Amino acid sequence: MSEDQSESEESLVTVARAVKTRGLKGEIEAELLTDFPDRFSETSHLIAVAPDGKRRRVELEGYWLHQTRVVLKIVGLDTIESASELVGHEFAVPESQRVPLPEGHFYDWELEGCVVENIGGTALGRVREVMRIGAGVEMLVVVDDAQHDHLVPMVQSIVVDIDIARKRVQIDPPEGLLEL
Repeated sequence: MSEDQSESEESLVTVARAVKTRGLKGEIEAELLTDFPDRFSETSHLIAVAPDGKRRRVELEGYWLHQTRVVLKIVGLDTIESASELVGHEFAVPESQRVPLPEGHFYDWELEGCVVENIGGTALGRVREVMRIGAGVEMLVVVDDAQHDHLVPMVQSIVVDIDIARKRVQIDPPEGLLEL
């Protein structure tokens, strides 16, 4: 395990969070935070991010999926005690190694913080989060200047343009949507 200066400055994408040790050989059971669990088969290194933000590069010796979690085996962690030092850490990859999405699809973290404006260009607030309410329905949670949340359905008739580079989402809300 080592700290890498370039990786300590690059933006990261979190793929798992260590919740406990597993077994006697230093394995770590982690909550999956990626929609692409197969990415671990193509990953030889991860960035372990401590709760205080300190980063260190770890080498992935192996992994396997167990129910809704992933079990990670890190090189050099061969006992329960050594693996326990990473419990509570998040495991990430550099943003440059994120899985590419099809055109018109976005990661939640890309949308979070975007300014939301109507088609006339008036700012309405910022995206706080993307909420999934079941059956494939996604809502933007937009917080306005008065700290009120507004739910905006992610449908083409309402969300008319997303410009990730400019951190801007343009919407054409039906009458009354923002008053709810």
